[in-house]
Amino acid sequence: MSDANSPATTPGGFLLCACQGGAEAALKARMAEVLPVAKAAAWRRGVVSFKLPPADASPAASSAALPADLLERLVFARTAVHSLGQVTGVDQATLAAAAVELAGRTGFANVHVWPRQFEAGPRGAEAVAAAAESRRILLAGCGLAGELDPVATPGDRVLDVVMDTPDRWWVGWHRATDPATCWPGGIYPPATLPLPEAVVSRAWLKLDEAIATFGIAWGPGARVVELGSAPGGACQRLLEDGLEVVGVDPALVDSTVAAQPTFTQWRMRAREVPLRRFAGVHWLLADMNIDPKSTLESLGRVATAKGVKLEGIVATLKIPDWSRAGELPAWLAAFRDWGFEPRAKQLSSGGREVCVVARRAGSVVESRPLRARPARRRPAE
Repeated sequence: MSDANSPATTPGGFLLCACQGGAEAALKARMAEVLPVAKAAAWRRGVVSFKLPPADASPAASSAALPADLLERLVFARTAVHSLGQVTGVDQATLAAAAVELAGRTGFANVHVWPRQFEAGPRGAEAVAAAAESRRILLAGCGLAGELDPVATPGDRVLDVVMDTPDRWWVGWHRATDPATCWPGGIYPPATLPLPEAVVSRAWLKLDEAIATFGIAWGPGARVVELGSAPGGACQRLLEDGLEVVGVDPALVDSTVAAQPTFTQWRMRAREVPLRRFAGVHWLLADMNIDPKSTLESLGRVATAKGVKLEGIVATLKIPDWSRAGELPAWLAAFRDWGFEPRAKQLSSGGREVCVVARRAGSVVESRPLRARPARRRPAE
């Protein structure tokens, strides 16, 4: 990467934001809307840096006082790191020593090491595994225990190392707050591991990450309907929470899901289901491989139907092309028009898509406690 397109090498003043490869333009557009004083600077696939104004020029946007909800409002950013600069070296030991010298040996409660590019699946798992040895060296350099869990605790000041190339790392720090900032690189830890054999599809993992990210609490005895449910991964995850689950899809779900006593399938398209059937449904899910406008039409048909009182919606909106990412505000406005308060994020376990969790406006919903160290769930064999 040329000097004109490299992260800052001087301490402070720059924010490094990690994202899915390909989402860089969408991330820059969101930052221009959310925090206009942060100017897009260097970028490479999977990370974009933003120049922050001096504290005396704009205290509200200085590197010491960013908006608390900045990361959530950016949607496409997995995590945000205050840049300290970059280091180079011929091997891991040299790089680690330079990173510790740049950042300082003390004052950190944890260390996150993550690849600049992460893809959910085997390739991403290999990249994360390669970072483990580097993290071990860095922990020792910072005087931290080698067995320290990489998932930070809320409140921790975390040293971040972004592995750019074998001979160059970018160094920064952040304060762990919400679940995503507790995970190295904002990557959901189970997304770096192979799926359990009993899981029928990756939809299980995506919903698992959404539950952890947004703190979804279904409520006891909740009845949930998923539109476009086959082969049943998300339904499988819902069933693990002891819910009454209905899957809507012309195609059959996996037999392991269909056999569960609290599962029912309506074998039809979403638009064919009589609206009266949704009476008594608490949550509506949709993860359909169709245009987001069509997904919103299916959701809106149910959410606005007479006699239907949904508590919440979990929707995956596919982005057919990155140029469509600019339509996100209009998509979220649709949920508000239906009487819901939406939150959105591009999950690390998903593809070119955005997960939206929307709760009915004005409702009182108890979020489950933050899982600083989420346990890997494994469905019953």
